[in-house]
Amino acid sequence: MSQNTPTELHLHQRSRVLELAFGEERFRLSCEYLRVHSPSAEVMGHGPGEETLQVGKEDVAIDAIEPVGHYAVKLVFSDGHDTGIYSWDYLYELGRDFEMRWQRYLDRLKEAGVERKVTEN
Repeated sequence: MSQNTPTELHLHQRSRVLELAFGEERFRLSCEYLRVHSPSAEVMGHGPGEETLQVGKEDVAIDAIEPVGHYAVKLVFSDGHDTGIYSWDYLYELGRDFEMRWQRYLDRLKEAGVERKVTEN
């Protein structure tokens, strides 16, 4: 059973942000951030070092949020990706560790020579 169960979950379609509350802690996670950190094998691989850098996801949106039992949700993205199961604990970690994870993603893009398109919401 998850130690971190959200007390609120709200998708802001226009700004493409998923807002989550875990008690007093609140996180606003962009669809891009959630997509590039999908827990799917397509993104994470099947073991350490097998991760696939996700590029061109600046304009991705979430089309649907489907519950998975009482412990997770499946996010269906506008680019067709729908295989990641986001447990409550993983969503909490994504919120808690946002700064570090986002910077690591931006650094990986830079190392790969990929320029991220800045979008207006």
